[in-house]
Amino acid sequence: MSDGILFQAFVYLCAAVVCVPIAKKAGLGAVLGYLVAGVLIGPHVIGLVGTEGHDVMHFAEFGVVMMLFLVGLELQPQLLWKLRRPIVGLGGAQVVVTSALLTGAGMALGFDWRVALAAGMILSMSSTAIVLSTLAERSLLKTGGGQASFSVLLFQDIAVIPILAVFPLLGVAEVVGGGSEHAAAAGDERPAWMTALLVLGAVAGVVAAGRFVVRPAFQFLAAVRLRESFIAAALLLVVAIALLMQEVGLSPALGTFVAGVVLAESEYRHELESDVEPFKGLLLGLFFISVGAQIDFPLIGDEPLTIAGLVVGTMVLKLGVLLALGRFFELDRPARWLLAMSLAEVGEFAFVLISFGVQNHIYGTSVASPLVAAVAISMLLTPFLFVVLERWVLPAVTRDSADARPHDHIEHADTPVVIAGYGRFGQVVGRLLRSIGIQCTVLDLDPEMVDVIGRLGFKVYYGDASRPDLLHAAGCGRARLLVVAVDDPEQAISIVKTVREHFPKLKIFARARDRIQYYELKRHDVAFVHRETFASAYEMGIEALRALGYRGHTANRLARRWRAHEERELDEIAAMWARDEERTTIFARVRRAFQEAERLMRDEDPQVFVDRDAAWDNEALRVDRRPDDDATVPPP
Repeated sequence: MSDGILFQAFVYLCAAVVCVPIAKKAGLGAVLGYLVAGVLIGPHVIGLVGTEGHDVMHFAEFGVVMMLFLVGLELQPQLLWKLRRPIVGLGGAQVVVTSALLTGAGMALGFDWRVALAAGMILSMSSTAIVLSTLAERSLLKTGGGQASFSVLLFQDIAVIPILAVFPLLGVAEVVGGGSEHAAAAGDERPAWMTALLVLGAVAGVVAAGRFVVRPAFQFLAAVRLRESFIAAALLLVVAIALLMQEVGLSPALGTFVAGVVLAESEYRHELESDVEPFKGLLLGLFFISVGAQIDFPLIGDEPLTIAGLVVGTMVLKLGVLLALGRFFELDRPARWLLAMSLAEVGEFAFVLISFGVQNHIYGTSVASPLVAAVAISMLLTPFLFVVLERWVLPAVTRDSADARPHDHIEHADTPVVIAGYGRFGQVVGRLLRSIGIQCTVLDLDPEMVDVIGRLGFKVYYGDASRPDLLHAAGCGRARLLVVAVDDPEQAISIVKTVREHFPKLKIFARARDRIQYYELKRHDVAFVHRETFASAYEMGIEALRALGYRGHTANRLARRWRAHEERELDEIAAMWARDEERTTIFARVRRAFQEAERLMRDEDPQVFVDRDAAWDNEALRVDRRPDDDATVPPP
C-alpha cells in the first residue's frame, strides 16, 4: 500500500494541510511549512516517503515553470526594459563575482580547479521558487529590493544555459577514454550554430504565437464559455512552451517567462493567472516538500562540520557580495538588505547542476552528497532569514527614516477602480473616469466586447468577477472602489457576496435592474446602488412636466421633492427586506409609500406654479436647496 500513488498523495496532502497552517499562524510563512512537512515525512524521520522523492521532484519542478509564467504575466515589456540594467548589470555581477570567490575558496581548500569552478557556479545560484513565493506572500515583490532580487534571479535562470554548456568541458579530461554514455552522446549533439538558430527561432516563435495565435484561440474559447476548456488551454500553453524550450536546449522556466511577458498585455491575462495559479501553488508546495524530504540527516550526522561550514561559508559570502553590489548599484539600505538576505541561499537549479556534474565526471558522490545536503539546508534556512529580516534587520536599517518600509517604494501598476461588466452601463462610468485621468481595471465575460473595447485602447480583461482569485489578480486588495455593472442580477449578487467575504473594506457601487435587486444589494452593504433606468426615466419625467407648461425650475423642484421621498422610502423598505420581514408587510409598506408621495405632491397645487411662474421664486429655491450645494457649485 505504501508504494501506491494514492497513498503517496494522501501523505503529501496530509503533511501540507497540517504543517503549512501552523507555520503560517506562527508567522514563519507557507514555504517553511512545506519544507518542515517534507522533513517530517522524509526517510530519516517518520519514513512515509523515501526513494521516490527524486521522481516526485522532477514532477514538482514544473511548479517553478508555472511560477515564472505567472511572473511574466505581471511584467509588461516596458517594465522589463526598465529593469534591463539590474538584470544584466546586477545579476551578471552577482553570478560572476560569487562564482569567482567560491572557486577561489574551493581551490584554497585543496580541490582541483575544475571541481572548485563547478561548485562555485552551482552555489552562486539562488532559489527562484522560495524567494519569489516569499516576496509575493509578504507583498515585497514590487519594492526596490524585491525588483532587484527578481532581476538577479532572472539572470541566474538565464545563466543556467551557459553553465550547462561549460560543464562538459570541465569534465573532458575525465571522460576521454572512459567510454561514458555522455561522451557517446556528445557526437550526436547539434552544431553550435544550429543550436543558436533553433534557440532564436523558438523564442521568436513564442513571441509570434503569443501575439497572433494565442489571443484568437482564447477569444474562441471564451466565446464557448466552458471554463474547463479555458483551463486546459492555459495548461497546454505552459506545457507546450516548456517542452519547446527543453527541446532546443533552453530552460523551460525561462521560456515560459518569455511567454508570460508576451501575454502581459493581453486582455486574457487575469483569467490566465487565475486558472494557472492553483496548479502552480500545488506543484510548488510539492516541490518544497520534496526538498525537505531529500535532506540526508545521516550524512549531516557523519560530517556535521563540513556541511555546516559549507552552508554558513556560502551564505555569508553571498550575503557580503550582494550587500556590496547593492551599494554599488545605489540601492537604499532596506533594499540592499532585502536583496542580500533573500538570495543568500542556494537554489533548486543546483540539484540539476550537481547531478549534471556527476554525469560529466567533474566530481564523484563524495563531493555531490555534501553539496546536496548543503543546498537543501540553505533552502530550509531561507524562511528564517526572512523572519529575521522583517523583525530585526529592516526596523534597524530604516530607523533613520521614520516610517520607511520596503513596500513604501512600490510603484503600483494597480488602478484605484475596478469595473465588473463593461457593457452599455459600465462603459459610461469607465469613460467618464478615464476622461479625467482616473484609470480603471475592467473585467467582462463577453469576449466580443473585450475585443472591441480593447481595439479602442481601453484596458479590458476577460474574466468572471465572481471568482475571488480573479478579483485578487485584478487588484481589489488595493483598489478604492469596485463598480458592479454586470447585466445579470444573480451574477451581480454573487460578485458582491464574494467581495464582501474576501475584501470587506472595499467600497462597492452597484447597478440594479429593479427594486428587488436593489434590496438584495443593500442587504450586502453596497455603498451606492443605482437603478439602471431610474435616472433616464426621471429626466424624461421632468421634460414631460415642462412640455405640459411648467417652468424649468418648477419642474425640477417638484421632481427633486418626489425623488427625495422616493429614495427615503426605498431605503426604509430595503431595511425591512434585509430583516426578512413578511412579503405582505413589505408590499403594504410600498403601497403606503406610493400614497404618501401622491399626498406630498398634492399639498401644493401645481396650478399655482403654472399661473404665477413668470419669475424665479427665490424663497422656494432656498428651501429646496440641498445642504451640499455650496460645496458643489464651482466658483465664478
